[in-house]
Amino acid sequence: MNILIIEDEPLAAEHLCKMLDKVNPDTKILAILDSVESSIKWFNQNEHPPLVFMDIHLGDGISFEIFSSVKIESFIIFTTAYDKYALQAFSVNSIDYLLKPLSIDKLNEAILKFRNYHKLENPTPSQLNIDSLINAIQNKQESYKERFVVKVGTRIKMVTTSEVTCFYSFEKGTYILTQNKSNYLIDYTLDKLSALLNPKEFYRINRKQIIRISAISEVQTLGPSRIKVKLKGCIDDEYIVSRERIKGFKIWLEG
Repeated sequence: MNILIIEDEPLAAEHLCKMLDKVNPDTKILAILDSVESSIKWFNQNEHPPLVFMDIHLGDGISFEIFSSVKIESFIIFTTAYDKYALQAFSVNSIDYLLKPLSIDKLNEAILKFRNYHKLENPTPSQLNIDSLINAIQNKQESYKERFVVKVGTRIKMVTTSEVTCFYSFEKGTYILTQNKSNYLIDYTLDKLSALLNPKEFYRINRKQIIRISAISEVQTLGPSRIKVKLKGCIDDEYIVSRERIKGFKIWLEG
């Protein structure tokens, strides 16, 4: 089975590939794309596969923009941390809408659903069980990480996400910066954190920093493709939104 993956977080893409290998060993990943621009180019230059796994928030925008430029002939399984796009997803050949973090059971159900639809003659979105998808989303219980265990000397301390100003990487470590300006080393990569944190509260502005929305004190535009964020209590620190994440950052700010 040929599959295309559109996902801008490398760790999330790798995790999905491993899960697909478990539930469907004959899967062939044609490509892993990380942006709206690269996806449009790929669809224009290649035969469309039967199935596409697609994240919604990409580095340069929302994946629905792809459908505005290309008539995609594939069925879509959306993989996202946001449930607010569900109804919009159903209008673009979506057969399932999986909320992150993904589970083996839900992925397997989605693959089986695709196989059933793919067997139909000239399948169309009108044949999809939309009501069951809506109910699945409404009944989904969010499960995001709420606390971290850190070591302080010989003591163990718990840090809740409500105390966090940002997560950042430095040299080979990943750290928490709290509201009281304490720094704690944690055993997570930023890629892993992106899948564990509530996306309504946290956003990865660049390769090295994930910030909390309530910690923002000011947003400055430094040029047409440069945004600087000031965080409460962090006067001298640099928080620059990377160029490819600016559009997604603005969408995140709007909620």
